Amino acid sequence: MLKLGIIGTNWITDQFIEAANVTKRWQLTTVFSRTTQRAQEYSSKFHAQEFFTDINEFFSNGVFDAVYIASPNSLHYQYARQAIENDKHVIVEKPAFTNPDEFSQIEALLQAHPKVRLVEAARHVHTPLFAQVKQQVNDMDQVQGATLTYMKYSSRYDQVLAGKTPNVFSLEFAGGALQDLGVYPVYSAVALFGEPNSVVYFPTLIATKADGKGVAILRYDDFEVTLNFGKTSNSHLVSEIYGLKDTLVMDNPADLTDAVYYDADQQAHKLSAPVEANDMVPELRDFAALLEQPNDKEQLKKYQEWFDLSRQVNSLLDTLRQSAGIEFPSDNR
Repeated sequence: MLKLGIIGTNWITDQFIEAANVTKRWQLTTVFSRTTQRAQEYSSKFHAQEFFTDINEFFSNGVFDAVYIASPNSLHYQYARQAIENDKHVIVEKPAFTNPDEFSQIEALLQAHPKVRLVEAARHVHTPLFAQVKQQVNDMDQVQGATLTYMKYSSRYDQVLAGKTPNVFSLEFAGGALQDLGVYPVYSAVALFGEPNSVVYFPTLIATKADGKGVAILRYDDFEVTLNFGKTSNSHLVSEIYGLKDTLVMDNPADLTDAVYYDADQQAHKLSAPVEANDMVPELRDFAALLEQPNDKEQLKKYQEWFDLSRQVNSLLDTLRQSAGIEFPSDNR
């Protein structure tokens, strides 16, 4: 049983812990929160053995094998660095880091701690259905482009409308639509089509100066991929990948539960794969297998593929953001 520590006590951490319990391969042992009351409440809720309110004590004295980091985006780098320096494995919520410089520094630190593994919690690319989608794309004779849409109204936007600046819409905390929901279609595009030749992002900025929603265009040799994402409205559009006469339709590039391939004769073929009620379960199974067999060649191959994909996504997110003139304080770290 892998011992798990957590940083960040919010709804996504709830979902993560519940998924970990489903796999029966993880045990939550250690909680970090900035306040004693919240740390106690969360530890009691999920039956953790210990909690800390001092981050240095958490890493030096906490009894856990891996830490799940679900703090505001701008703090991922700091916490991941401390974890690696204390030889703790890292599962960092997307986006892993705010720019390529942070990523390269973490990569160098991992080389100095070769037994430590770091993975980004991009849950959708670990699902069996996404694997089916990827296989179907590979089987298509020609790809002429794609439109990937993930737009979901955030309750935190109500706070923005009330004149406040919640973390998810704060430049100080590296927030905004691209760094949140936008990560999913970016991940899907890179996983399915590779790195694009050029990109541009057209954001809609909100009162906090962060992007509330936007459209990104990724240009490849023979086609373009359009990404629509945002946190200030809802979309019910499907996502599509275009062949010549054939089309692959997905209900959602992030919360993927249904995919249908329409062949050249427009006959529908539903892609069949198990879908978990909690879509974090597949990634936690994958991460458990990696940490349980750290020297297995097949696991190391998967790990390198995940890490390379994470690096590519990090670079692409940064290029998109720079194309729109969006800067974070952490860029000048």
